[in-house]
Amino acid sequence: MPHRILEVCVDSTASALAAKAGGADRLELCAGLAIGGTTPSAALVRQVKAETGLPVRALLRPRAGDFCYDRWELAQMAELAAGLVAAGADGIVTGVLDPAGDLDLDAMQHICTAARRAARQAGRPVDLALHRAFDVCRDATLCLEAACELGLATILTSGQAADAWSGRALLARLQQQAAGRIEILAGAGVNARNIPDLVRQTHVTACHLSGKKRVPSRMVFRRAGVPMGLPGFDEFELWQTDPAAIRAARAALDGVHD
Repeated sequence: MPHRILEVCVDSTASALAAKAGGADRLELCAGLAIGGTTPSAALVRQVKAETGLPVRALLRPRAGDFCYDRWELAQMAELAAGLVAAGADGIVTGVLDPAGDLDLDAMQHICTAARRAARQAGRPVDLALHRAFDVCRDATLCLEAACELGLATILTSGQAADAWSGRALLARLQQQAAGRIEILAGAGVNARNIPDLVRQTHVTACHLSGKKRVPSRMVFRRAGVPMGLPGFDEFELWQTDPAAIRAARAALDGVHD
């Protein structure tokens, strides 16, 4: 039976270490998971690589919101892709759609070229992955073929549904269409409870989760009534990866038998 990959999405070094303790195979590193994740700093990439030694794929997403970017954002993304690889990222996870909902091949190629050039300069390979922009594209079948054409290693997807369990029928079709050319990474709402049935029904060989739990702030003095961000967001509560949740997911994934 092939080893199934457990990827954990983290936005801090503390979460990265918790993911490693739980048995993660690799990390997707981002900033701001509370808003769906944005690009992490080069300093965070370097620190997480040094502290964990795990394969790290850095998210390349300049802002929250949709995946249709203007020319200034695209220029930043190409530069950031190179910088993240230079900082030690083993992969880049990104996605750009055109206004019609198709994968923007020109923009993606420009980003991929920048990342690959930086990897060559560093003397090591780089994996390129398509994130959940795939889940809001117009045609999943065509988008998968475009990702293969670009030479991408992975598509992170919920099967174009709110969560991977709801999208399991499309995940199964994508896994069949991929035919070993590209990894289908099932993500969104994935946990130890649903991994066994999800893997059996879709035949995916890789699962993605964050396994977060609430952690109280270390602040003792807390001034109330001065919000710093999203309405209703508790600034004295952190979300961090729970090693127990990752350990349970690892056991569930390893326990699936064909």
